[in-house]
Amino acid sequence: MRATMTLSVVVLASAGIGHFLVSGLDSGIARVDPFKDMKNRPRAGHGMNVLMVGTDGRDRITEAERQRYRLGGAPCHCTDTLMIVHISEDRDRASVVSLPRDSYAETPPHTDRTTGEEHHGHPIKINAAYAEGGPQLTVRTVEHMTRVKIDHYLEVDFTSFMRTVDVLGGVRICTDRRLTDPYTGLDLAPGNHTLRGGEALRYVRSRHSDASSDLGRMKRQQQFLAGLVDRATSSGILLNPLKFRDVTRAVLGSVRADRGFGTDELLDLGRAMRTFSPSSSEFATVPIGRMGYAVKGIGSTVKWDPVRAERLFRALRDDKPLATTPRPRARTRAVPVEVAPQRIRVRVENGTRTPGLAKRVDAALRVTGFRTTGRPATARDTSVRRTVVSYDPRWDRSARSLAAALPGSVLRPVPGLGPVLKVTAGTEAHSVREVGTAVPDRTGSAVVRGDEVGCS
Repeated sequence: MRATMTLSVVVLASAGIGHFLVSGLDSGIARVDPFKDMKNRPRAGHGMNVLMVGTDGRDRITEAERQRYRLGGAPCHCTDTLMIVHISEDRDRASVVSLPRDSYAETPPHTDRTTGEEHHGHPIKINAAYAEGGPQLTVRTVEHMTRVKIDHYLEVDFTSFMRTVDVLGGVRICTDRRLTDPYTGLDLAPGNHTLRGGEALRYVRSRHSDASSDLGRMKRQQQFLAGLVDRATSSGILLNPLKFRDVTRAVLGSVRADRGFGTDELLDLGRAMRTFSPSSSEFATVPIGRMGYAVKGIGSTVKWDPVRAERLFRALRDDKPLATTPRPRARTRAVPVEVAPQRIRVRVENGTRTPGLAKRVDAALRVTGFRTTGRPATARDTSVRRTVVSYDPRWDRSARSLAAALPGSVLRPVPGLGPVLKVTAGTEAHSVREVGTAVPDRTGSAVVRGDEVGCS
């Protein structure tokens, strides 16, 4: 009995200390009222739905940060990222649904926050709702499109994102191929990496590291969120009131949230996440019915698949898992590469004195799918040991894909070479293996759990 009473006192004291330490932090949160005068809203479901919005925030960073992280250009005052984060009523599951920023949407009637002009409902890209009507129109448009009632609104910009990652000590991600993006400066070799704030920002912003553009970027954002959950739940931060306070203070010091998001909600989320693991989270992108859907005055948009999208949002409304069983990992014999062999033109030369070597390499590459010239030649230098892939730096992604098909080969940039890559077969490395790009999931219908997108 004494032991039980002692334990009870300790638990109550810890809870009280935790509340005392965290209370007051919400007073420092920048507030916004996204639910003002909203009518005819969807019916409330079970659990908690948070609309998490990522804005560029270029007007709140220093010039040095702008240059370092390649954040050039004027602020777009639009939402770069939109996600619905659903926390189940029993606090055992977090479901994250990404909404493509170029999604075709229809706004409800509203007042333009810049001009004061009254608008009827009209077509729009979903990320432009923020520029036209701020957080309120963003919430109204998302609710209008999904029929999911949003309980809380959280707005994160570049600064708060980097600060969050840094205060957690970085987030671990992994990649099975090199990721490069000249627009963001991202350059990650295959393997595991612990990304700090600035590098993490490059990773989640990158749209040009593969052919899947925004859909690929959303998958990387989901992978990053899985790593963020893993870091937060495995580091002891959520069990230590002092650490929890410090992390919360760093995060909330540069975000905007609705007025109802305060101390009690913070503690509720913290308690829920203590029992989380990567498998407690699940990620999905709204299923796509049509890519490149052209709309006059708007441009190319992404149109949702109405049947499968409704199925996904119904699961959120009913507080059900998005997927009932784990999705098996895809298996393929081909080595994954950035550029499909069918898009790469190759000329083969024999860099040895072995008769017919260039012809054999040319034929093997052609069978694998590369567009060879079919006219192998003899190189000027016939004493080449390791096979060399010569390429114009403008075609570096194609060169890496070709080198992956030639184990042991070396890359040699040759400015001005043009779009046709050159393979000089050597004595040590001239075997050819199958490569190919993974077929991108352009429907966005796949649901994955945190332990499936995270690092093993």
